[in-house]
Amino acid sequence: MITSHAIRLIWVLVTGIGTSFSVFSDDAAPQGLNARLDFSTRADFRSDKVPRYQYRVRFYPQLSFNENWSVNAFAVTGDEFSSSYNTFGADENHRFYLRRFYLRHQSQYGKTELGSIPTYKGRVSSTGLSKDGWIAGIRHVRDVSAHNKVEIVVGELAHTQSPDAFHAINRIDYLEFELSARITDKLSYELGLERMLNENFLRAELRYQVAGEHIVAMELVDRTDNNHLKAVMILEGPMPIPNYQMDYFLYYSYVDASFGARAELTEDFVDFGHALTFELEGELIAQWGWDWFSKLELNEGQKRLQLGLKFKI
Repeated sequence: MITSHAIRLIWVLVTGIGTSFSVFSDDAAPQGLNARLDFSTRADFRSDKVPRYQYRVRFYPQLSFNENWSVNAFAVTGDEFSSSYNTFGADENHRFYLRRFYLRHQSQYGKTELGSIPTYKGRVSSTGLSKDGWIAGIRHVRDVSAHNKVEIVVGELAHTQSPDAFHAINRIDYLEFELSARITDKLSYELGLERMLNENFLRAELRYQVAGEHIVAMELVDRTDNNHLKAVMILEGPMPIPNYQMDYFLYYSYVDASFGARAELTEDFVDFGHALTFELEGELIAQWGWDWFSKLELNEGQKRLQLGLKFKI
């Protein structure tokens, strides 16, 4: 017998069709107007809540004047800073919100971004802020050498309950200084100082590439005013399956109950305490650009399972 939950899950997976176009990265694009659009849909089962069937649409337009100057934007579904999914059938506003709009200058020495900017300079960290969020301010990344970068961010992070970024800047409440370096071809680290929402943090990350493309990493964030921690241990890489692309991501995390809002502003935050997460992502129909993904989270008595599809060209 097929339950109503099973019927909904089948419908979500079948309708998980999207579009993606253009092939530029965030840091480099051909001159002129370019854009990237992607769709995903998921079934979200949590032991403490009713199942949710959700969709996400993300749109990345970019106007490049030349190899140095560009204007970038980002619009997405979701109703707040760390949420980018809308729920089918829910009484919520199914709209796109413009979350980022900024000017970028890029050169051989690094890059500068001004406006409503991304929360990350490149790769998204597990201890970083939600990748679909924003900071109203300025970022400068300086390439000190071929293997060393320095990042400085100054701005405001006050409107985290809002679905969009267009609010007047009232005060500077976000400061970040980060040093990232590659020691060898396989070993790298990041060290950062942060002040956000009147709280101070020290962040450290160490990443090591073991056999093949597998990576082991450890990330620590210390809230310096009360010495409460967030700790993450990570193992990620490709699954050893011949002629099939599938990646795994396994990590353990601990977030102290008094750590503060910084923990809740990360991607898909569940709860404080100890947690174990296992993710899989693989190709579904390679020639059409369909991928599938799954995510299992175990958090001190709570369980959460996500199953979904995403589409790109």
